[in-house]
Amino acid sequence: MMVFTWKKVQKLLLGLFALSVVVVISMHPTPATSKELPQASNSKPAIVLVHGAFADGTSWQHVIPLLEQDGYRVTAVQIPLTSLADDVATTKRVINNQKGSVVLVGHSYGGNVITGAAAGNPQVKALVYVNAFAPDVGEKTSDLNKKYATPPISTAIVSDAANFLYIDRGKFHKFFAQDVSKAEVRVMAATQKPIASAAFEQSLNEIAWKKIPSWFIVTQSDV
Repeated sequence: MMVFTWKKVQKLLLGLFALSVVVVISMHPTPATSKELPQASNSKPAIVLVHGAFADGTSWQHVIPLLEQDGYRVTAVQIPLTSLADDVATTKRVINNQKGSVVLVGHSYGGNVITGAAAGNPQVKALVYVNAFAPDVGEKTSDLNKKYATPPISTAIVSDAANFLYIDRGKFHKFFAQDVSKAEVRVMAATQKPIASAAFEQSLNEIAWKKIPSWFIVTQSDV
Protein backbone atom coordinates (compact mmCIF):
# COMPACT_ATOMS: atom_id res chain seq x y z
CA MET A 1 0.00 0.00 0.00
CA MET A 2 1.37 3.40 -0.96
CA VAL A 3 1.26 5.94 1.84
CA PHE A 4 0.81 9.60 0.96
CA THR A 5 1.83 12.41 3.29
CA TRP A 6 0.77 15.99 2.67
CA LYS A 7 4.23 16.74 1.27
CA LYS A 8 3.76 14.03 -1.35
CA VAL A 9 0.34 15.46 -2.20
CA GLN A 10 2.00 18.84 -2.76
CA LYS A 11 4.43 17.27 -5.24
CA LEU A 12 1.59 15.47 -7.01
CA LEU A 13 -0.33 18.72 -7.37
CA LEU A 14 2.68 20.42 -8.91
CA GLY A 15 3.10 17.50 -11.30
CA LEU A 16 -0.53 17.64 -12.37
CA PHE A 17 -0.37 21.34 -13.09
CA ALA A 18 2.95 21.16 -14.89
CA LEU A 19 2.15 18.16 -17.08
CA SER A 20 -1.53 18.40 -17.84
CA VAL A 21 -2.96 21.90 -17.60
CA VAL A 22 -1.50 23.21 -20.86
CA VAL A 23 -2.66 20.09 -22.67
CA VAL A 24 -6.13 20.38 -21.21
CA ILE A 25 -6.48 23.97 -22.32
CA SER A 26 -5.28 23.21 -25.83
CA MET A 27 -7.49 20.13 -26.21
CA HIS A 28 -10.59 21.79 -24.81
CA PRO A 29 -10.58 25.38 -26.11
CA THR A 30 -13.37 27.76 -25.32
CA PRO A 31 -16.11 27.41 -27.97
CA ALA A 32 -16.17 30.17 -30.54
CA THR A 33 -19.66 31.11 -29.38
CA SER A 34 -18.40 31.76 -25.85
CA LYS A 35 -16.90 34.99 -24.63
CA GLU A 36 -13.16 35.09 -25.28
CA LEU A 37 -11.20 34.93 -22.01
CA PRO A 38 -8.15 37.16 -21.44
CA GLN A 39 -4.99 35.17 -20.74
CA ALA A 40 -2.33 35.92 -18.16
CA SER A 41 0.97 37.16 -19.54
CA ASN A 42 2.71 33.86 -18.80
CA SER A 43 -0.25 31.88 -20.24
CA LYS A 44 -0.52 29.81 -17.06
CA PRO A 45 -4.01 29.40 -15.62
CA ALA A 46 -5.03 30.85 -12.30
CA ILE A 47 -5.38 28.24 -9.56
CA VAL A 48 -8.28 28.45 -7.12
CA LEU A 49 -8.06 26.26 -4.02
CA VAL A 50 -11.10 25.24 -1.98
CA HIS A 51 -10.71 23.87 1.54
CA GLY A 52 -12.85 21.24 3.21
CA ALA A 53 -14.80 21.01 6.44
CA PHE A 54 -13.19 21.93 9.78
CA ALA A 55 -10.59 24.09 8.02
CA ASP A 56 -10.16 27.36 6.17
CA GLY A 57 -8.04 28.73 3.34
CA THR A 58 -4.85 28.60 5.40
CA SER A 59 -4.94 24.82 5.13
CA TRP A 60 -3.25 25.42 1.75
CA GLN A 61 -0.45 27.50 3.28
CA HIS A 62 2.29 25.02 2.36
CA VAL A 63 0.97 24.50 -1.17
CA ILE A 64 0.50 28.14 -2.16
CA PRO A 65 4.19 29.17 -2.02
CA LEU A 66 5.20 26.16 -4.14
CA LEU A 67 2.68 26.98 -6.84
CA GLU A 68 3.55 30.68 -6.82
CA GLN A 69 7.25 29.85 -7.13
CA ASP A 70 6.31 27.89 -10.23
CA GLY A 71 4.67 30.97 -11.73
CA TYR A 72 1.00 30.41 -10.94
CA ARG A 73 -1.41 32.98 -9.55
CA VAL A 74 -3.12 31.27 -6.61
CA THR A 75 -6.23 32.15 -4.62
CA ALA A 76 -7.55 30.18 -1.65
CA VAL A 77 -11.29 30.58 -1.16
CA GLN A 78 -12.68 31.14 2.32
CA ILE A 79 -15.97 29.28 2.05
CA PRO A 80 -18.43 29.96 4.92
CA LEU A 81 -19.40 26.29 5.49
CA THR A 82 -22.93 27.44 6.27
CA SER A 83 -24.56 25.52 3.41
CA LEU A 84 -23.51 23.89 0.16
CA ALA A 85 -25.28 26.63 -1.80
CA ASP A 86 -23.45 29.37 0.12
CA ASP A 87 -20.10 27.65 -0.41
CA VAL A 88 -20.71 27.22 -4.14
CA ALA A 89 -21.78 30.86 -4.50
CA THR A 90 -18.68 32.10 -2.66
CA THR A 91 -16.42 30.01 -4.89
CA LYS A 92 -18.16 31.21 -8.04
CA ARG A 93 -17.41 34.81 -7.06
CA VAL A 94 -13.73 34.00 -6.68
CA ILE A 95 -13.63 32.21 -10.05
CA ASN A 96 -15.32 35.14 -11.77
CA ASN A 97 -12.70 37.46 -10.30
CA GLN A 98 -9.84 35.62 -12.02
CA LYS A 99 -8.30 36.67 -15.32
CA GLY A 100 -8.12 33.95 -17.92
CA SER A 101 -8.38 30.19 -17.48
CA VAL A 102 -8.82 28.59 -14.07
CA VAL A 103 -7.83 25.27 -12.52
CA LEU A 104 -10.14 24.54 -9.60
CA VAL A 105 -8.87 22.36 -6.73
CA GLY A 106 -10.97 20.95 -3.88
CA HIS A 107 -10.09 18.98 -0.78
CA SER A 108 -12.57 16.66 0.95
CA TYR A 109 -15.95 18.47 1.22
CA GLY A 110 -14.40 21.08 -1.08
CA GLY A 111 -14.89 18.53 -3.87
CA ASN A 112 -18.65 19.02 -3.56
CA VAL A 113 -18.12 22.75 -3.81
CA ILE A 114 -15.93 22.75 -6.93
CA THR A 115 -18.28 20.26 -8.59
CA GLY A 116 -21.08 22.80 -8.35
CA ALA A 117 -19.09 26.01 -8.72
CA ALA A 118 -17.50 25.00 -12.05
CA ALA A 119 -20.70 23.74 -13.68
CA GLY A 120 -21.45 25.64 -16.87
CA ASN A 121 -18.43 27.93 -16.54
CA PRO A 122 -16.12 27.82 -19.61
CA GLN A 123 -13.46 29.70 -17.64
CA VAL A 124 -12.72 26.55 -15.59
CA LYS A 125 -10.51 24.29 -17.69
CA ALA A 126 -9.66 21.54 -15.18
CA LEU A 127 -10.72 20.16 -11.82
CA VAL A 128 -8.42 18.52 -9.27
CA TYR A 129 -9.93 16.49 -6.43
CA VAL A 130 -7.63 15.95 -3.45
CA ASN A 131 -9.17 13.19 -1.34
CA ALA A 132 -12.41 14.86 -2.25
CA PHE A 133 -16.06 14.08 -2.84
CA ALA A 134 -17.26 14.15 -6.45
CA PRO A 135 -21.04 13.82 -6.18
CA ASP A 136 -23.49 13.15 -8.98
CA VAL A 137 -26.65 15.18 -9.50
CA GLY A 138 -28.88 14.91 -6.43
CA GLU A 139 -26.28 12.94 -4.45
CA LYS A 140 -25.69 14.08 -0.86
CA THR A 141 -22.48 13.74 1.12
CA SER A 142 -24.34 11.55 3.58
CA ASP A 143 -25.31 9.24 0.68
CA LEU A 144 -21.67 8.91 -0.35
CA ASN A 145 -20.56 8.21 3.22
CA LYS A 146 -23.04 5.34 3.51
CA LYS A 147 -21.29 3.50 0.68
CA TYR A 148 -18.17 2.94 2.76
CA ALA A 149 -17.14 1.89 6.23
CA THR A 150 -17.50 4.53 8.92
CA PRO A 151 -14.20 6.48 9.05
CA PRO A 152 -12.33 6.73 12.38
CA ILE A 153 -12.69 10.52 12.40
CA SER A 154 -16.42 10.11 13.02
CA THR A 155 -15.62 9.34 16.66
CA ALA A 156 -13.98 12.75 17.01
CA ILE A 157 -16.76 14.91 15.54
CA VAL A 158 -19.01 16.79 17.93
CA SER A 159 -21.87 19.26 17.48
CA ASP A 160 -22.63 22.62 19.03
CA ALA A 161 -26.06 23.96 19.99
CA ALA A 162 -26.65 25.28 16.46
CA ASN A 163 -25.87 21.92 14.81
CA PHE A 164 -22.49 23.00 13.48
CA LEU A 165 -19.94 20.20 13.52
CA TYR A 166 -16.32 20.42 14.64
CA ILE A 167 -13.50 18.10 15.68
CA ASP A 168 -12.78 17.50 19.35
CA ARG A 169 -9.57 19.47 19.92
CA GLY A 170 -8.04 16.68 21.97
CA LYS A 171 -8.44 14.31 19.00
CA PHE A 172 -7.56 16.78 16.24
CA HIS A 173 -3.96 15.64 15.72
CA LYS A 174 -4.76 11.93 15.67
CA PHE A 175 -7.76 12.06 13.35
CA PHE A 176 -7.19 15.12 11.16
CA ALA A 177 -3.55 16.15 10.88
CA GLN A 178 -1.20 13.32 11.78
CA ASP A 179 1.70 14.48 9.58
CA VAL A 180 1.58 18.09 10.78
CA SER A 181 3.80 19.45 13.56
CA LYS A 182 2.23 19.62 17.02
CA ALA A 183 2.68 23.39 17.13
CA GLU A 184 0.83 23.83 13.85
CA VAL A 185 -1.87 21.36 14.89
CA ARG A 186 -2.60 23.40 18.02
CA VAL A 187 -3.26 26.45 15.85
CA MET A 188 -5.36 24.44 13.39
CA ALA A 189 -7.46 22.97 16.20
CA ALA A 190 -7.99 26.37 17.82
CA THR A 191 -8.96 28.06 14.55
CA GLN A 192 -10.91 25.22 12.94
CA LYS A 193 -14.04 26.24 11.07
CA PRO A 194 -17.16 24.25 11.96
CA ILE A 195 -19.51 23.18 9.19
CA ALA A 196 -23.30 23.23 9.31
CA SER A 197 -24.46 19.63 9.58
CA ALA A 198 -27.18 20.46 7.03
CA ALA A 199 -24.50 20.90 4.35
CA PHE A 200 -23.96 17.15 4.31
CA GLU A 201 -27.65 16.65 3.47
CA GLN A 202 -27.67 19.02 0.50
CA SER A 203 -27.03 18.21 -3.15
CA LEU A 204 -26.30 19.79 -6.53
CA ASN A 205 -28.51 20.25 -9.58
CA GLU A 206 -25.52 20.66 -11.92
CA ILE A 207 -22.15 18.93 -11.79
CA ALA A 208 -18.93 19.82 -13.56
CA TRP A 209 -16.75 16.70 -13.54
CA LYS A 210 -18.67 14.99 -16.35
CA LYS A 211 -17.83 17.80 -18.76
CA ILE A 212 -14.58 19.32 -17.48
CA PRO A 213 -11.31 17.30 -17.48
CA SER A 214 -10.76 16.10 -13.93
CA TRP A 215 -7.96 14.51 -11.89
CA PHE A 216 -8.22 12.70 -8.59
CA ILE A 217 -5.60 12.24 -5.87
CA VAL A 218 -6.74 9.38 -3.64
CA THR A 219 -4.57 8.61 -0.62
CA GLN A 220 -4.51 5.28 1.14
CA SER A 221 -3.91 6.41 4.73
CA ASP A 222 -6.33 9.30 5.08
CA VAL A 223 -8.40 8.80 8.22
